[in-house]
Amino acid sequence: MAPLATVADPVESPHLEDFDEVVRLYWPRVFRFALASLRDHDAAESVAQDCFLRAHNARQAFRGECSVSTWLMQIAVNLVRDYGRNRRIQFWKRTRTSAPDLDAVSRSIADRGVSPEGRAQVKEQVEAVWRATGRLSEKQRTVFLLRFVEDMDLLEIAAATGMKEGTVKTHLFRATETIRQRLGGIT
Repeated sequence: MAPLATVADPVESPHLEDFDEVVRLYWPRVFRFALASLRDHDAAESVAQDCFLRAHNARQAFRGECSVSTWLMQIAVNLVRDYGRNRRIQFWKRTRTSAPDLDAVSRSIADRGVSPEGRAQVKEQVEAVWRATGRLSEKQRTVFLLRFVEDMDLLEIAAATGMKEGTVKTHLFRATETIRQRLGGIT
């Protein structure tokens, strides 16, 4: 399965002293992950802002053991996890009947001269995958989104989530198989 959208880590990461550049380069990646995980635009905005605030405050402690992108995604993964565990927010999440803006998600996929019928089919596929990812376990969903939405490799995902590479592989395999089963006849 090809990634829905990717932002490649630049060959040279910006220095953390130029934090405006860090935000400019990595905001889309952090926000997309938060939005795909939380399915709430306002919550994703808050998580992304909090991620960059925490990174800015901790930039002097960054040891450079991983890329800036991986470090930011590790912060984002933890914030999304914390957000999901907050009982007060869980209450409002259950009472709200919000759905993702699937038109916006399907528009983010490259057009490449696709016919209206082709766009409708892509939109249907995106909706089906979106529904299927919503029913994955938290760890499977996180690994799946980091791999196929953010195009992170297994070692980056392991660093961002704090899991071992083998555990990432297992969750990714199970998530992919579950989604394939749930999609059934959709190609």
